[in-house]
Amino acid sequence: MITAEMVKELRERTGSGMMDCKKALNESNGDIEKAIDYLREKGLAAAAKKAGRVAAEGIVECYIHGGGRIGVLVEVNCETDFVAKTDDFKDLCRDIAMQIAAANPEYVSREEVPADVIEREKEVVRAQALNEGKPEAIVEKMLTGRIEKFYKQICLLEQPFIKDDEKTVQQLVTEKISKIGENISVRRFARFQVGEGIEKKENDFAAEVASMSAKN
Repeated sequence: MITAEMVKELRERTGSGMMDCKKALNESNGDIEKAIDYLREKGLAAAAKKAGRVAAEGIVECYIHGGGRIGVLVEVNCETDFVAKTDDFKDLCRDIAMQIAAANPEYVSREEVPADVIEREKEVVRAQALNEGKPEAIVEKMLTGRIEKFYKQICLLEQPFIKDDEKTVQQLVTEKISKIGENISVRRFARFQVGEGIEKKENDFAAEVASMSAKN
């Protein structure tokens, strides 16, 4: 028997509507965990259908970290201005901005990575492996795995989410699409760090002390 308490628990754990929770519990014979899986599967399928829809509304979220030493601007799009103003959407945008500040991705997705960047990475990996004495045939097999790992480092959507490394940022976005009911996409971002790219003068402390001693 499906009770009101079971429906309430499922709603609290998934954020799904009451009727969806009741149906999920019926489909899973009252098993809460199976009902959660059912809702996730249905939600992901629904999110996939929404992925092709135009998302031209949204917000530009900013995040400042470390007393002003790191700053992030990120544009996240949705389908309507109404959704752009909701707390759920704003929370997602802030999480994504924090992700960029912490994990320092270079691109939103692997589709944005220039071919020459991937080829350069392949050459570095190939040279390292050959220098370690690995056979050419083994090296070629290694490249696929290494490049996949490279994508996970430099692409925002493929990085493990900083608040839950069991899911990627793309999975986080997909879950939010399912919950909100609109397509959501991360369009672009910029990350700034104080002193980044400035060549700093390195003082040779030992030489400085020796020079001062000589003068004395």
